[in-house]
This record gives sequence, structure tokens and C-alpha cells, in this order.
Amino acid sequence: MKLIKGKALSMIAVVWAGAATASAPDTSLVPVARPSPAAELVQAAYVPPSSATSIAVPEKMRPAVRPVSPQVLAVAARPADLPLLGPDTSLKPYLRPEALEQQVLFKKRKLRKGSVCGDIAIQGKAVGSVPGKIKACGIKDAVQITSVSGVVLSRPSTMDCGTAIALNKWVDKTVKPTFKRRGPVVELQVAAHYACRTRNNRKGARISEHGKGRAIDISGFKMADGEVVTVLDGWRKNPSKKQLTKIWRGACGPFGTVLGPNSDRYHQNHFHLDTARYRSGPYCR
Repeated sequence: MKLIKGKALSMIAVVWAGAATASAPDTSLVPVARPSPAAELVQAAYVPPSSATSIAVPEKMRPAVRPVSPQVLAVAARPADLPLLGPDTSLKPYLRPEALEQQVLFKKRKLRKGSVCGDIAIQGKAVGSVPGKIKACGIKDAVQITSVSGVVLSRPSTMDCGTAIALNKWVDKTVKPTFKRRGPVVELQVAAHYACRTRNNRKGARISEHGKGRAIDISGFKMADGEVVTVLDGWRKNPSKKQLTKIWRGACGPFGTVLGPNSDRYHQNHFHLDTARYRSGPYCR
């Protein structure tokens, strides 16, 4: 009887164990679902009000509830195939509309296509060799410039690349910053560019730098609202005088020769800028 009773108890234990196993799902072959790094960041940053325990904790000892930052939420919402963003990674490329990206790329391609002298900021076209009617005139590798640093020239101007680069540097570093509050400046008014002639058109004088494609004359600056600041009218009037003086001074360096209203009667209404170089340094008057 004792043997039969023991066997019955063993069978009952097996039946109870099987029932317990059947009532609970078998998870031995199911991998444990681990939260992503982004989810861990969100979970660590936010404590829901319902998570308060029944144990009373003094107010001073309770950790502060920190709000979830937009950066953490953006990381959590990122596509699964994108890497986790680091501190040096910008979120803007992922948030930028595709249409805007296409527009920016199209604009850059257009600028590259129309650029000359190896600089995307210098827009125009190559015109090759320009022969001169007078000896010592002409340009070997001429370009016709339409804009520099986003500022349009009032008419296409022919010059060499050295002069185009100097013009672009002057506009970018001096002209645009000077007229930033008053402008922005949108156009340079060109009084003269390439012309096969002598200096100041005087008979028997040396060939002008204009005749070598190394000079340009600027007579005024047009603003976005239509205002035009001219060298003739603004040189002796405030606040234009202060701005024009700063612009004239800023040209001395990028250009080898800078002449303005204080130089002589031939330059009362424009700035003459050329890239001739002298041993003593730039000549600016």
C-alpha cells in the first residue's frame, strides 16, 4: 500500500508540473527583446507620474523629472537603417525637404557651369584671345564677367582672370560688408573695362591697363531697394562719403592701382582699379 501511495503522489506531481508548464508560454527559444539605444535614452530621460512607489521618499531626495529634449526624440524617431546620431552630427540634413535639396543642388550645378577662373563665385564666360588694334594691347586668355560674389555687373566686362579674382575679393571682403545695413548691394555700375587705348586717352601716352585687360572702372553701387550710391555725388556727402572712402581704401591691396576723386580730374566720377604691380607696393590715391 505504501508503494502504491508513493507512486500516486509522484504521478500527481508530474501532472501538476505539466499543467504549470502548459499555462505559461514557452519562451526558452524566443530571444529577449532589448530596447534600442534611442529608446533607452528616452526611457532614462522621462519618468511617468504613475511610476511613483508606495514608499514615502523625502522631497529633497527625489530625483528631478527631466523633460525629453527634441534631439533625443529625433534620435528615437529616426529610420531604423540610419546610424545613431552623435554630438557632432547635425539633424538638419535628415529634416530638410527633398525638394529643397534638389533646388540647392540645381543652383550649384548652374553656378559651376557658368563659373570662370576656377572660382564658382566668378560668373561669366571664357572668350579666349582678344587681339589689340594698337601694339601692346590685347588679352591672351580673356574672360567676360557678369557677376562676382553674387553681385551683378551692370554690363559684361572683359578682363583677365587676375583682375576678375581681385574684383571678386574686393566685392566679397569690402563692398558687401560696407553696404550690409544700407543694402545689400546687388549691382556694380561699370564705367569702363577692356579698351585698347592710352592712359586717359592722351595722345602719345603709355597704353592703359584697360588695353591689357587688367583694369575696370566702377562709378556706382546699386542697392536691393533701387538706391544708387554714385562716386560723383556720394564722395563729398555723408554717410556715403564714409562708406565710399572705406570701399576705396579696401581696394588697395587686391588691386595694384586704385584711383579715386582725390587723385586727379580724370577720376572725379569713378574708381579706377587695375592689377598692375609695383616694387614699392600698391599705388592708391
